[in-house]
Amino acid sequence: MKFNHLVEINMPDNPLVMMITREQLWHGLVLRAEKPTLFVLGLDDCEITARSADELSRTLHFGSLLIHDQVTFTPQQRVHYHVPQQASIPASDLIMKIEEPQPGALFVRFEYDDHNDAKETDEDSFYNDFRREAYKEADIDTVRVIRELAQQGRLDAPMQ
Repeated sequence: MKFNHLVEINMPDNPLVMMITREQLWHGLVLRAEKPTLFVLGLDDCEITARSADELSRTLHFGSLLIHDQVTFTPQQRVHYHVPQQASIPASDLIMKIEEPQPGALFVRFEYDDHNDAKETDEDSFYNDFRREAYKEADIDTVRVIRELAQQGRLDAPMQ
């Protein structure tokens, strides 16, 4: 299943929504990779097993289920999560891209790919509809957390 959707970050017509800078948004997306327990419901722990300037290797702990992944950063542009196939978990990718069609008009495009190119059956379609909705809700929640952190001034510089 390949799936993508867009979440609007700044809403100039709504004075109740605080404007977020591209840098704050970027710091929030990086924080989601480095401290995912702040963002991902059900995640018990995240161990960073390797780090370089533009990449992390992590082990995510969901109870007794362990998921290993790699996160690659293209500064101020995108965060790419790659889960290689492991045990009963198929390979998958999530890319979060910052889009700015005009200055200050920020969006994040969330792109999902489970590398399953087989034709969808009716049953697959039924379950994939639920998955797409769950992804959308999780992504909207990610943006909500980023907004809260920005309002608290916690995204004005990279968090340590």
